[in-house]
Amino acid sequence: MGTERLEDDANAVGCASDSVIGAAGETWSALEETRKIPALILADGPAGLRLQPHFKTTSEGEKISGGEVFGMAFRPFPENLPADTRDYYQYCTAIPIASTLAQSWDMDLVKRMGEIAGAEMKQFGVHLWLAPGMNIHRNPLCGRNFEYYSEDPYLTGRCAAADTLGVQSFDGQGTTIKHFAANNQEDNRNYTNAHISERALREIYLRGFEIAVKEAHPYSIMTSYNLINGIHSANRYDLLQTAARDEWGFDGFVMTDWYATQDTSVMGQAPDKYTWHLRNRPFMPEMIC
Repeated sequence: MGTERLEDDANAVGCASDSVIGAAGETWSALEETRKIPALILADGPAGLRLQPHFKTTSEGEKISGGEVFGMAFRPFPENLPADTRDYYQYCTAIPIASTLAQSWDMDLVKRMGEIAGAEMKQFGVHLWLAPGMNIHRNPLCGRNFEYYSEDPYLTGRCAAADTLGVQSFDGQGTTIKHFAANNQEDNRNYTNAHISERALREIYLRGFEIAVKEAHPYSIMTSYNLINGIHSANRYDLLQTAARDEWGFDGFVMTDWYATQDTSVMGQAPDKYTWHLRNRPFMPEMIC
């Protein structure tokens, strides 16, 4: 179905797919013709797939502006729509939040939740689920604790592994375990610098990711926004290569979170997190050996 990208929808995070309305992202489809690489559709989570549940198109298949956007706002559809306007519905299952699932201590149940997400990904044409979230509950006030499993790295890793195994039991559907690593706060998440020793990283903050990678082999790992000991997580060779690939055997691909390292001045933020950080706080560069 062809769609028309309307300016107001195109500028909203979470409305970046032409093929699956409301999906968070879609890779460039032109690569399919030139390099035989099909477009990948990425849908947000982790409490089920986050898609636009109801949208309208013209009889030619062009999307009409309106409806729910990223699960947070609803814009009314235009009045006096043509009689041949088409309605599409893509309702997804609301899965219990991660911390609730972890409290069940039931890995079979968590895997079943992953199977529900994987089946709906297959149904709607989504390839990658931007989930599960699995950072440690370091601070009870962290704004995304509901998306994460536990303050315990072992429980976190086992839950994420079970969830991933459920999703990836469907061929062609995969998870992007996140946020790698030490995403301990939502406030100032783009510029916070986590000072962590190698021992604490390995025993607490990376342990869950290690378990998930070794037990479930997720398709992808999503890096976090924060810096770790002065270096952005997406740019740490010791995390992405030494730990994940060389030690744990990760064989998928690494992706950044949305707008992770680009110039964020267009969003009213500091244009360069490195110069901003150096200007405001000292750091101690430490590497994983």
